Amino acid sequence: MASQGDQESGPDLTLGVPAATFDDTALLQGHVGRETVVLARVGDDVLAVSGSCTHYGGPLAHGIVVGETVRCPWHHACFSLRTGEALGAPAFDPLACWKVERRGDRVLVTGKILVTGKIAIDELAAKPQPGSAPGSPERVVIVGGGAAGFAAAEMLRRRHYAGQVTMLSSDGDAPYDRPNLSKDYLAGTAEEAWIPLRSAEFYAENTIDLHLRATVARIDVDAHTVVAADGRAFPFDRLLLATGAEPVRLPIPGADHAHVFVLRSLADSRAIIDHARNAKTAVVLGAGFIGLEVAAALRGRGIAVHVVAPGAYPLEAVLGPELGAFIQSLHEEHGVVFHLGTTARRIAQRSVALGDGRELDADLVVVGVGVKPRVALAAEAGIAIDEGILVNEFLETSVAGIFAAGDAAQWHDRNSAESRRVEHWVVAQRQGQVAAENMLGLRQPFVSVPFFWSAHYDVSIRYVGYARSWDAVEIDGDIARRDCMVGYKRNGRIVAVASIGRDVQALDCEATMAVTRP
Repeated sequence: MASQGDQESGPDLTLGVPAATFDDTALLQGHVGRETVVLARVGDDVLAVSGSCTHYGGPLAHGIVVGETVRCPWHHACFSLRTGEALGAPAFDPLACWKVERRGDRVLVTGKILVTGKIAIDELAAKPQPGSAPGSPERVVIVGGGAAGFAAAEMLRRRHYAGQVTMLSSDGDAPYDRPNLSKDYLAGTAEEAWIPLRSAEFYAENTIDLHLRATVARIDVDAHTVVAADGRAFPFDRLLLATGAEPVRLPIPGADHAHVFVLRSLADSRAIIDHARNAKTAVVLGAGFIGLEVAAALRGRGIAVHVVAPGAYPLEAVLGPELGAFIQSLHEEHGVVFHLGTTARRIAQRSVALGDGRELDADLVVVGVGVKPRVALAAEAGIAIDEGILVNEFLETSVAGIFAAGDAAQWHDRNSAESRRVEHWVVAQRQGQVAAENMLGLRQPFVSVPFFWSAHYDVSIRYVGYARSWDAVEIDGDIARRDCMVGYKRNGRIVAVASIGRDVQALDCEATMAVTRP
């Protein structure tokens, strides 16, 4: 999805607005020339920043103010209202800041504030730089080129770390926007040029030594060295394991045929797109988020789609039967045919045989039955694992100086008092950011509330919190009218919410969960 760009909207802020405007609102959208600007009230101050989120261009005026930050309603990126810095993923680029003056009873915007990189000059001058502090690591190695790995490398340089940063990625492509692979890119409505998180120049300019197609064979904990499969050795003072997860492969006959795909990488998405050009029918095995997003994308390409899954409703284990039934009906309205309560028994060259005896035509098969964390490297190195790589609240593993983040990391969540591993893009990015700061000795606990979004045709679902199980489901609004907040309760307490058309409420829930303790 591309940024919407700047446009004139709201009052001309160079002419000012009445100060009394902020008696009833914390955010006001206006413009300076052709640039959208948002005024925000923080205590007695009125601050001004660019009005479009730097992630996908979401309208910040429709978000919320929390403390001295503004939160984007689309994908919950968080920005400092004083410096513009992108404090929380999925955004990395800062907002422009603007000068605000009060003249009588009016508030005016008078021009942009000069910034350098991500932090305003006056703040930067007064802030100690971790990269040059005594005891800072000289060499940081990051294993993994996904969400967590990229976010960590970017944050190290943003925090002015001056040491060596090495990224080892088994992928053939530089870090990219993985959520788009099953959404707009697969549907053909997003260009591949939008997919990379940064250009190739970014890594050179920031002296991030990115190695692609680099498979790591082992970690020598005693020697503080990562050894690649080709024999190269990469010494480290701090190590981040951002190894991610890999798709589960079905142990059934025919699962290795050339027309059978999984979707995890950009290469996977390219391969599906290439095969889809000559396909008339597709079978998607699995009715989770990836499977259903693939189904929607393939329907957008005019392919007949069948979805096969063992549950009674799609996504029932995550969202419950009510929302699951709605999502099923939404896909059925767009021509998707569901085969629920059964699984695939065999895949032939042009068909899929189901456990209930039915056989489906299939020019293309996509398997989306979940992923499993990549923990083998950690386990072989003697690092503690459970359902993932075990880390403490600072994302450090059982071995000092070695951290883990993203899909492979299992941490103790202080909000829920539970141990958890979450396979969400934004969680991985935020963990990578926190791990980077902790590798520099800042000792920041990871306390971010899990968040993800999923797109199904013209319906977007925002999910905040975490609920592996629940005692009750509360529905506020009308699911069928696409205006609802679904709350998942355990022991009388809301532990997660899913929303459609309630973006501000979802943001409010995230902010509330961040400060609520069980």
